[in-house]
Amino acid sequence: MPTIRRLPDTLVNRIAAGEVVERPAAALKELVENAIDAGATSIAVRLGNGGLDLIEVTDDGCGMLPAEMELALERHATSKLPDEAIELVSTLGFRGEALPSIASVARLSMESRVRGEASGWKRVVDHGKLVEEGPAALPPGTRIRVENLFAQIPARRKFLRSPRSEYAACLDVVRRLAMARPEIGFTLEHDGRRALAVQTGEELAPRVARLVARELADDGVVVDLERGSMRLTGVAGLPTFNRGVADHQYLFVNGRPVKDRLLIGAVRGAYSDMLARDRHAVLALFLDLPPEEVDVNVHPAKTEVRFRDPAFVRGFIVSGLRQALDSGDRRAAQAPAAGAMGNWQVEPLRSESAAPALSSLFSREYSAPQNRVSDAGQAWRGYESPVMAPPMARAEEAAPAPAEADYPLGVARGQVAGTYIVAEAADGLVIVDQHAAHERLVMERLKAAGAGEAVAAAQALLIPEVVELDEPACDRLEARTADFARFGLTLERFGPDAMLVRTVPAVLAKGDVHALVRDIADDLAHNGDALLLGERLDHVLATMACHGSVRAGRALSVAEMNALLREMERTPRSGQCNHGRPTWVKLALEDVEKLFGRK
Repeated sequence: MPTIRRLPDTLVNRIAAGEVVERPAAALKELVENAIDAGATSIAVRLGNGGLDLIEVTDDGCGMLPAEMELALERHATSKLPDEAIELVSTLGFRGEALPSIASVARLSMESRVRGEASGWKRVVDHGKLVEEGPAALPPGTRIRVENLFAQIPARRKFLRSPRSEYAACLDVVRRLAMARPEIGFTLEHDGRRALAVQTGEELAPRVARLVARELADDGVVVDLERGSMRLTGVAGLPTFNRGVADHQYLFVNGRPVKDRLLIGAVRGAYSDMLARDRHAVLALFLDLPPEEVDVNVHPAKTEVRFRDPAFVRGFIVSGLRQALDSGDRRAAQAPAAGAMGNWQVEPLRSESAAPALSSLFSREYSAPQNRVSDAGQAWRGYESPVMAPPMARAEEAAPAPAEADYPLGVARGQVAGTYIVAEAADGLVIVDQHAAHERLVMERLKAAGAGEAVAAAQALLIPEVVELDEPACDRLEARTADFARFGLTLERFGPDAMLVRTVPAVLAKGDVHALVRDIADDLAHNGDALLLGERLDHVLATMACHGSVRAGRALSVAEMNALLREMERTPRSGQCNHGRPTWVKLALEDVEKLFGRK
């Protein structure tokens, strides 16, 4: 029979460390939260080798006496719960497991001095064993140094990611906490180089713009709504300023960074009629409500919360965001001529491509294939690169146009809402989403150009563009420059937080280079570590194709519409776009006749 025994403290601490200290970023989060709860006004973070070799956090908070330092290294000892009302906790951390857990899997040096004391005190614990103790010279506050995390636990160490990935996670932790506390100054140094610095007492909106994206200063609106005891503040990006992944949404509840599904769903609901399904808003939202209205003890890492009235919270967030986007700034989606929308209007409009009047939309004379389809090749090349123009389109210039029955997708009859092509086939009515369809066509050409190490046609920029990103994003892009070059995109590192773009694929020559590179960086951040190289490139090509495709809202001539239909018929997988949406639907003649009671 197996016997029940009490586990030794060293093993108990290691088990707790598995929950608290899964990676360097988790340890850093605990230490910075302790500094915030200590009343610090300035917090300095130093990292070595992505936090694997060194994590150092220095603050100017209240400090600890020697007896308190000894007690702080025991399990479940904390100063953050003055009574037993755990449901009313207002501090960031309160379990009292962080310091002993970290000390059990690393070498931890703790120095602290209470304001008014002549000197401080130091304790050093190496993997659970006290190895040094004595006086220390330092200004009032606390300095904690963590070295060689998991050095004596190789089974845990080998499952950590690369130093670059661990550094990116640490940077994200400090960025989120710096956003949550604008009254505190933060600095972050990695391997001797400063990567982040914000001053004490900054206003919320400028700090969020500096930490999230500089464009938010011009392409964002301030959110400030109060209802009863609940308040929502922050900065929300305009619908026209969006990203390809949701990694740029920062959500806080009572100053605590969270990743809660209810809050994420509320944000998506607020933008539902202003953003495409594959685009995501950029924002930082701060929800403040009484502690008794929210439970922060749902998750050990405190990243999830539970609300007493989730429906009210969701409605409050949706209404607050929509009110800010609708009335806070006329640069919202209702006014597309200003703000960031100009970045999307990259395709030149052709004067001869004006949309026909409604009365002539289905006119036989207007769209007769014998008169119009023969010009499809030349019309299509009006905004395509000559190098990447479809060879069949050129052949159509000299060949007589077949009858409608020879075309599976029919012959174009007109355009609706500047977005949908209406075509007549032998067996029904075909409706095509021009942007989704061309997005798939461009991606298939890019994939074909990159197959077998063939290099896609590249368009050199007259003046190379400098795209500013954060350092982890630049690291990810730099690691894939050879792969991008195969498709005609030439990138070079331009300092620690910028990339230089020298060439772009020819089919994307008219696009927004900055938006393209930012979205590719987002794709790599979201999918890079989980996918194989081929899958990663497919995601990148999907982003490039989206930027190089015909935008919804562009008027096309009938010849251009027919050229798009013909290439769709020749291209595999053209029935759906790169994001899984259908590119065309067909209404059978029999179904149309039923609608009008003819059958």
